[in-house]
Amino acid sequence: MKMNAYVAGVGMTPFGKHLDKTLKALAGQAITAALRDAGLQAGDLQAAWMGNAAAGVTVGQEMIRGQVALRELGIGRIPVVNVENACASSSTALQQACAMVTAGLYDVVLACGSEKLFHEDKLRSMGAFSSAVDVEDPRGALKVLEEMARAAGESFDATGAGEKRSVFMDIYSLMAKKHMKRYGSTKEHFAMVTAKNSFHGSMNPRAQFRDEMTVQQVLDARTIIEPLTLPMCSPIGDGAAAVVLVSERKARELGLRNPVRILASALVSGWDFEREGESVGALAAQQAYEAAGLGPRDLSCVELHDASAPSEIVAYEYLGLCAEGEGKSLIESGATRLGGRIPVNTSGGLLRKGHPVGATGCAQIVELTEQLQGRSGQRQVEGARIALAHNGGGAIGLDAAATVVTILSREG
Repeated sequence: MKMNAYVAGVGMTPFGKHLDKTLKALAGQAITAALRDAGLQAGDLQAAWMGNAAAGVTVGQEMIRGQVALRELGIGRIPVVNVENACASSSTALQQACAMVTAGLYDVVLACGSEKLFHEDKLRSMGAFSSAVDVEDPRGALKVLEEMARAAGESFDATGAGEKRSVFMDIYSLMAKKHMKRYGSTKEHFAMVTAKNSFHGSMNPRAQFRDEMTVQQVLDARTIIEPLTLPMCSPIGDGAAAVVLVSERKARELGLRNPVRILASALVSGWDFEREGESVGALAAQQAYEAAGLGPRDLSCVELHDASAPSEIVAYEYLGLCAEGEGKSLIESGATRLGGRIPVNTSGGLLRKGHPVGATGCAQIVELTEQLQGRSGQRQVEGARIALAHNGGGAIGLDAAATVVTILSREG
């Protein structure tokens, strides 16, 4: 969908373990920072889209999550839309908020994502992920794994899935094995992704992990499920991110400096593929590129959904950053590292910045907005003008249940 909305301000908490903070406190911290960044007051907001994926499981808050968080800031009366769409919850919130601004219904709106995944009962945290499949299917997550194993020509052992590890790590393991078998990628290539993102994350004060790792250190770490070692898997986390969006008219009125415009945002859901090579991510990217009138070669930087290290290599291909099967060559070349042709996950990505699932989509927009405005310090991509965010979540059949691809531009 073609969009015409401007980012007036962004805000984000550090991602990590926040057992001492409530979900609504984390959301409030991010929203307050975004309003301050925009130079606006809470009373200027005309509507809000509030993304969260797992509060019902982890903290017991259902149904009115957004209203609860906004009331703490003295925000009421305005329409509040609660958005739950797996790991794509807050990118979906942003997509919907942009659409309403583009349609001319509002001049100032909020998109926010928040999450608390850490819990004293680890099974509670794992349960949040186990529910992101069709639980009414008698075989649930096991059926997803069986279908993926069949497509990859692999056998699998689901022992420990959903208890000792997120069931999605089993899914990413099978994805990795399929790519290795078909295109010759190796465990070393996946370790290169984590090492690269650890370099980026080491310069991000809001990242959950800030230690830089070598490829060998990644390979030597504890195995979660072959071929994934612990640093190849995104961690659970707590945190929030918020974006204040305004119309073109309001942007002129505010006299925004270094304005960032949302050019396009595509929301796609999973389906049963009829042809080999189709994917939710590829379709979302295609729709976003067409709506923006741009292509992969126009991009300055990308934040993509590296929920596992192999996920980043696969995403290189369906986002068009390289040809199919060439993701391993792209990571080898250094092109996706700061200073390379197309830096990817300068925030540290989900692997190092962290992955509080409901907050991840808006956090990507925070990073890219600051990149386009030249506010990223040591992580700055020189001359950044066009950026892409890719955020997916859940599992239906052989792919994500929901994916959002958003394209942003620095205006002026």
